[in-house]
Amino acid sequence: MPVKISIIGAGSGAFSLNIIRDICLTPNLRGCTISFMDIDPERLDGVYTLCKRYAGEVGLELNLQKTLDRQESLQDADFVINTALTAGHHRLRAGWEIAQKYGYRYGGSLAIMHDEAFWINFYQLRLFDSIISDVLKVCPQAWYLQVANSVLGGITYLSRKYPKAKIVGVCHGFNGVYKMVDLLGLERENLTFEMPGVNHFIWLTQMYYKGENVFPLFDQWIEKEAPHYWETCGYSDDYGPKEVDCYRRFGAFPIGDTATPGGGSWGWCYHIDKETEQKWKEDPVPFWQWYFNGVEGSAAEIKRIGSDLSTKVSDHFKPHKSSEIIVPMIESIAYDIPRTMICNIANTGNYVPGVPSDFTVEIWTMVSKRGIQGVQSSGLPPMVLAYLQRDRVVPVNLELKAYDKGSRQLLLELIRMDPWTQTEQQARQLLDDILALPFHKEMRDHYI
Repeated sequence: MPVKISIIGAGSGAFSLNIIRDICLTPNLRGCTISFMDIDPERLDGVYTLCKRYAGEVGLELNLQKTLDRQESLQDADFVINTALTAGHHRLRAGWEIAQKYGYRYGGSLAIMHDEAFWINFYQLRLFDSIISDVLKVCPQAWYLQVANSVLGGITYLSRKYPKAKIVGVCHGFNGVYKMVDLLGLERENLTFEMPGVNHFIWLTQMYYKGENVFPLFDQWIEKEAPHYWETCGYSDDYGPKEVDCYRRFGAFPIGDTATPGGGSWGWCYHIDKETEQKWKEDPVPFWQWYFNGVEGSAAEIKRIGSDLSTKVSDHFKPHKSSEIIVPMIESIAYDIPRTMICNIANTGNYVPGVPSDFTVEIWTMVSKRGIQGVQSSGLPPMVLAYLQRDRVVPVNLELKAYDKGSRQLLLELIRMDPWTQTEQQARQLLDDILALPFHKEMRDHYI
């Protein structure tokens, strides 16, 4: 029987189109129903029309629906994909401007100078909570796939509050490991690796190519090729001097967003001033400019293509599968096609030793009709685990406790834990000024 997929926040055109494209290239999902839901009617109409044209051009029959009503979209859903950002980027940047005024910098400032800032997470957590509540009422057997950030805080919060719900977090940052493969000239199909951690903090601890340890080969690349690579690569590169230094310090390599601006530019010691950043070829500012310009440019391009009926959508978005695991995950569960995938789930099986059992980890999982089952990892090096506990587990738990209790004092303590906080007055001024922004009335009322 064809499955039904509900996409919440479907107005994110690029993401929705990627999902449609992957479905079009997955024969098992022919004839499935996809319900697009968004609160913005213009964006909803745009992505619905664009995806309908795309499916028609590639000759795939899909039952596409659109609605502004979330519960209508969830009716009879087998899978619910949440891509929604309920507080726009203008709110994020407004908070950053305040933080920079008080001396906060990019680099390890994970709850402030990052796109998972506490004043964004507040609205996201409320959204996640309301969606899961609706899922359990309307389609309790559906799988909830969370793509929207914060994956780490969101899945941890939801898994604790709704233990009976079928919840998984999805992030594509782990694909950064394949850049190492390309740098070394290896073939992906002959590769095995272990890369445990938590979202935006995962570390390559083991890698084998045709049964041979890859790290000696990578050590040779560092010795012979890396200096030339660093001359030509951009700032804040996934395989730049900072990441290699982390590898030398800890014996594991930071993958994806772990040490790059997309994950908060961990750790702060590489970013204490411009001179230090220059030494390590780090500069988060251009990354965020590129990110925001890219989001805005992508939205404009999708709108342009959607309104131009003289052009084929498939000419601009070629029928090639994306690197996202969302559609393969749906196919594996719905049609019992076992696959191993890197997902975000609660650490209930001690999959990453040293991480609390009710905290979300990013690990290899087995996905099939039986659901999503974690695969035991060998764990992390002691120093990596220590930093994970200090910089991820403790702050996220504190933020979730502040949110759950509506405690302004605990939120203040979260700010005081930031590496750029020097005084209590600085932390109080930051919190007061952010809460005073006109669009934060709900947050002001919540944190008392």
